[in-house]
Amino acid sequence: MLRIGIVGAGTRGRMYLRALRTVPDVAVAAVAENSPRAAEAIERDLAVPTYPSHEALFAGERLDAVVIATPDFAHRTPALDAARAGLHLLIEKPLANTVEDATAIRDAVHAAGVQCMVAFENRWNPAFVRARAAIDAGAVGNVLSQSAHLSNTYAVPLSMLSWSAQSSPGWFLMPHTVDLAIWLSGKRPARVYATGFRGELARRGVDTWDGIHALLTFEDGTSATLESLWVLPDSMPSVVDFKYRVIGSHAALYIDQQDQGLWSAGERLRFPGTTVLDVDGTPQGFPTWMAVSFARSLLAGAALSPGVEHGLLITHVVQAIHECLVDGSPRSLT
Repeated sequence: MLRIGIVGAGTRGRMYLRALRTVPDVAVAAVAENSPRAAEAIERDLAVPTYPSHEALFAGERLDAVVIATPDFAHRTPALDAARAGLHLLIEKPLANTVEDATAIRDAVHAAGVQCMVAFENRWNPAFVRARAAIDAGAVGNVLSQSAHLSNTYAVPLSMLSWSAQSSPGWFLMPHTVDLAIWLSGKRPARVYATGFRGELARRGVDTWDGIHALLTFEDGTSATLESLWVLPDSMPSVVDFKYRVIGSHAALYIDQQDQGLWSAGERLRFPGTTVLDVDGTPQGFPTWMAVSFARSLLAGAALSPGVEHGLLITHVVQAIHECLVDGSPRSLT
């Protein structure tokens, strides 16, 4: 029996808990959550014991692995403590929001001889799985250009995230698209340039970037442009707008994740989510499949991927993007 603990009982922590409970020979032993209200909800709704801290969880339970589902800026301490305790890790993206923290986690993982998977969930997203298969089969040819548009309405930074002022659309959204640009092309970025704008969120009490535009140039001179905004109007039919384009030497691929196959036209047009939902009481969708893959890989003794080195690379890229926003100078990544 593989015993897994979860640190963080927010939306993502609950999702991981419910997904992992569907895997045979896996037990979610307990959850660490410092909010009494959230901990009470976990115990009441999901009948899982809770601890007030990750330290108490690691001391009180015999664990094989742990999921770190804390906010972006709060990964370092529980991840280091988990590695030192000999626990395998699944860490929410990004691995960390500073290169210093990401490097410390990487070093601790290597020193402890444990495995670490970083939660780049779109690698389990059927649209991107098909895109990667087409690229691998040679149907697209050499990937020449990529364009990613992943943005949220105001609702995400102003209502859904209590810690959005400690993040940005770059840290919250761009790890997804930076990962995809590298994974789909099979290329390593060499340089980054970025511009951004701010002010609208600050006027609403959240002092962070409103939007960021980044240009990644790969070692062979091909490129990817990334756009992430946190200021789409709340009248949008979905809180997420996600479009991706790949141009190859033989063919082009276009992916639109906003319309998930269902339109609801009442007082206003809405696109209800259909790719992540419960079916017969069981959570389904690519984030849950990622969690299941983590557990099954550990049970099989297989390597976890994407791993900690890749997570460190993504943090390097996104930190470089934010440094460009400050001084306007391109950054080398080599």
